[in-house]
Parts: sequence; C-alpha cells; structure tokens
Amino acid sequence: MKKLILDSLGKSKHRGSNFRDLLYNNEVRAFFFQVITFVLVVGLFYTAIGNLFQNIEARGIQTGFSFLNNRAGFDILPFLGNIVVDYTPESSNLTVFYVGLVNTLVVAFIGIILSTLIGLLIGIARLSNNYLIAKLAGGYIELFRNIPILLQILFWYNLFINVFPHPKQSLAFFDIAFLNQRGLYLPKPIAEDGFIFVALAFIIGIIAAYLIKKFYKKRHELTGTHTSTWMYTLGLIVGLPVMVYFLVGSPLQFDYAVLGKFNLKGGMAVVPEFLALTFALSVYTATYIAEAIRSGIEAVDKGQKEAAAAIGLSPVQSLKLIVLPQALRVAIPPTINQYLNLTKNSSLATVIGYPELMSTFGGTVLNQVGQAVEILAMAMLVYLVISLFISLLLNYVNKKMEIQGR
Repeated sequence: MKKLILDSLGKSKHRGSNFRDLLYNNEVRAFFFQVITFVLVVGLFYTAIGNLFQNIEARGIQTGFSFLNNRAGFDILPFLGNIVVDYTPESSNLTVFYVGLVNTLVVAFIGIILSTLIGLLIGIARLSNNYLIAKLAGGYIELFRNIPILLQILFWYNLFINVFPHPKQSLAFFDIAFLNQRGLYLPKPIAEDGFIFVALAFIIGIIAAYLIKKFYKKRHELTGTHTSTWMYTLGLIVGLPVMVYFLVGSPLQFDYAVLGKFNLKGGMAVVPEFLALTFALSVYTATYIAEAIRSGIEAVDKGQKEAAAAIGLSPVQSLKLIVLPQALRVAIPPTINQYLNLTKNSSLATVIGYPELMSTFGGTVLNQVGQAVEILAMAMLVYLVISLFISLLLNYVNKKMEIQGR
C-alpha cells in the first residue's frame, strides 16, 4: 500500500513537472499568445460588423449592390474614361464606376512616367559639378517637397484656367490641336474594321523586340560581343504596326475639333483638371524620386567611377553604363513607395472636380444612393489592387536587377 502511494505521488510530480516545462517553453507560449490574439481580433471584427449591420437595419438603410444597376442621371466632365466606356446620364452607376476607374488609371500611369523622368533628371542634376545647376535642383526639391500636395493641385489648376485664353482665342497648332481655358483639344481616333490587326501587330512587335533583346543580352554575357538592338525594336514596335495599318486599308480615322459659336466641337478634350492634377502629382512625387536617385548614385563606390574613367569612358557613358545601373538597385525600393503614394494621392482630384474614382463614384453616386459601406469598400478594394499590382511589378523588376549570388 505504501509503495502504491509513493508511485502515485511520483507520477503526480512528473505530470506537474511536464506542465511547468510546457508552460515555460518559449515556442508553446508564443503559439498560445498568437492564438489568443487571433481570437481577440476575430471577435472584435465580428462584433464591429454585427454592430454595423444592426445600425444600418435600425436606420432603414438599404444594403446590397443592386444600386449599381440604377440610372446614374448626371453628366461627367468629358475625358478619356467617357470615350472608353461610352458614358451618358442614362448609364448605370456601374458605368460611373468604370469611368472613374479609367480616369484614375490614366492619371496614375502618366503621373508615374512624368515623375520618373523629372525625378531622374533632378536627381542627377543635384550632383552636378555645375554650382548653378546643383543649387537649382536642390531648390526645386526643397520648394515642392515642403508644400502640401493639395495646395499645389489648387495652385496649378487656378493658374492654368487663368493663363490659358478663352475658347474664341484658342491657341491653334496647325489646326489640329487647340488649347484654351476648357482644355487641350486633340484629334479623336475612331477605330474601324481591321484595326484589331494593327493592335495585334503592335503587341507581337513588343514581344518580338523583348525576345530579341533578351537573346543578344545572353550572347553578350557569353561572348562579350555587344549588339545594338534599337533598330530591331524600332522596326518591330513602330514599323510592323504601320505596315499592317496600310496593308489593311488605313482602318483608323480622326475626328478633328472645330471652333463653333461659343466653344470647340468634336475632337478629344484633355480637360484642365487633368492637366493640373497630373502636373502637380508629377512635380511633387518627383522630388522624392530625385532624392532616391541621388542617394543611389552616392551609394555607388567611388572606385567604380574611377575604373570607368580609367578605361576611357566619358562622364556620360560612365553615368549611363556604370553608375545608374548600380544606383537603381538602391533607388527602386523607395521609388515604389512614391508610385503608390502618387496613385493614392490622385483621389485628391475631388477638390478640382476631375472625374476620377472618388470624385464620381465615391462622391456623386454616394450622395445619391447613400450606401457608403458598399461604395467605399469598392473604392478601397480598387486602390488596394492597383497598389499591390504596382508593388508586385516593381518588386519583380528590383529582383531582376539584383546582383545574383554565386
């Protein structure tokens, strides 16, 4: 009997020792705290959603996405989105969403290109040996970086509409393009039957040019022989579509703007709201990109520049072939953030009435139907998807530019 009691006490102590060991195990405790945190977050989210739907139901607010099929009933400032989607006031709210999305993508795409070019030039000029150029570049950065982007958008918009002439005194460029307070009027392209073949030729040309460049790059790595591919690229991307264009009978016509009694009619108008927004976003974002380029150039070892000079490369060749390729490896990660900021800052276009996503869908449609949860959720999802796509694409570029380990 005594032996049985001692065995039982021993087993109890052993179990207690196992429990204490389990309690003080760092991995077990980390897992336990993660589970507790996950349960709390899910519970908080569930409670918030439950309260949201209770309040919506108590106030009699309609839910769901049926409002997307309702008639919009309002006009939208004409721009590219209206041309691509063919919008009229009789269109649905879903069409409004598409128009705003197209206009947002256009601003983001053009803004990214312009800000990159400006930032690259200013970043290089900041390190120029010319005192005046370096100081002007530095002054540009300090000026535009320290003024809120919202004020810059308002400034450029008011400047544009006050500097440009009235429609009757429009600045004409060979009677093809016209510039006035209401925008820049360009010929409107009208695709006809057979234009699809021109578009396919353009896509095929891009793919073929990429494959040719990749082939000669690989050969350069193996043999050291450099072959210029710009002629192949020009011929495939420009020459091939032009040849197909004439072969299928010129399936593209243009609608030119004509001065009417009060304003220009026809053509395609690039509204001043778009010009002001794109210019302000590009100028503002370029300041941060310029600093990223400058830091990337300064990160390149001085010996690299001296080696380039030793083999007879000019300063321009050294910058193009030696310094910039290495500097971009440092500059791309912070530049990604600036591209994302530019895309999200395009939502500030509401203040000047440019018909982007938040101005049209998140503004006018929201005021009409009152379903803020669904509308804002769709808008947030759009910005999330755009940002993730930009980040994924540039991270891929950054990965390709890394020095491969051996």
